Amino acid sequence: MLTAQVKEFGGPEVLVPVEVPDPVPGPGEVLIEVARIDTIFLETQLRAGWGGEWFRMVPPYVPGGGVAGTVREVGSGVAQEWRGRRVAAFVDGGYAELAVAPEGALTPVPDGLALPVAAALVHDGVTAMGLLERTALTAGDRVLILGASGGMGTLLVQLARARGAHVVAAARGAEKLALVRRLGAHETVDVTAADWPERARAALGGAADVVLDGVGGTLGAAALPLTAPGGRFSAHGAPSGTFAGIDPDEAARRGITLYGITDAQYPEAEVRRLRTLACTEAAAGRLTPVIGETVPLREAARAHALIEGRSLTGKVLLRTGW
Repeated sequence: MLTAQVKEFGGPEVLVPVEVPDPVPGPGEVLIEVARIDTIFLETQLRAGWGGEWFRMVPPYVPGGGVAGTVREVGSGVAQEWRGRRVAAFVDGGYAELAVAPEGALTPVPDGLALPVAAALVHDGVTAMGLLERTALTAGDRVLILGASGGMGTLLVQLARARGAHVVAAARGAEKLALVRRLGAHETVDVTAADWPERARAALGGAADVVLDGVGGTLGAAALPLTAPGGRFSAHGAPSGTFAGIDPDEAARRGITLYGITDAQYPEAEVRRLRTLACTEAAAGRLTPVIGETVPLREAARAHALIEGRSLTGKVLLRTGW
């Protein structure tokens, strides 16, 4: 089967197509014929050699943690009913035509939901649903979403609007701001403007009850003063290269509850529940992931270059086949 492997740490060019033997499902596992492969910014950072203190990646390796496809084979102890089922799942080494997953990792894809949509939700649907539950976002809350035009940010805009929150979406440039407005943001803020925090404060009517920081770095840190006393701040993103540098003493003094990346990680049963919720919303037409481009698996390096270029809105997916 075809895979895309990181042969060494470096730029997108180190991600190359490699043929390897087909995997075989072991006891309690299934073999998925992959249709679409999710990509996330973290995978580009790991490929470049970032995050070694948290992620033990040793080249050569196959990146990727989420796929959607059809179960081709089942291992011993797995219910035969899974054979032929369309599923989404977390896997190890997802940049491949075939992937092995434990039975417990499988989420059935609802009838009528396209596999590309399921792939776009396999990571971001879980995290977005989980973040809104964790921060207890409710009707009437004022929410500031940083990185609103990305794969997960576009989901958060839609979900927060559906919950009745007042949504202020922060992104870069006119095209991305127009997108998040179409998705339901009440107000938008261009973070390329030097005075964007002041503009965000005005759009929020003073302060945010909830900040969802999918960017990190100095942008994320600049959002803490925009959080209302007693508010909630989720610093779950680091595409800027670092998580937001938040002063916990300042947050505690103002009664702000802080959440980090570990609060966006869930046990297997929770992953299935949250992904099922996201897929159900999408199948009902209430949630639409934004897919900016779909790239052949053989061109995974181009996909990473697109992600790092930050010009696309929404997600980049990989597809198998020609």
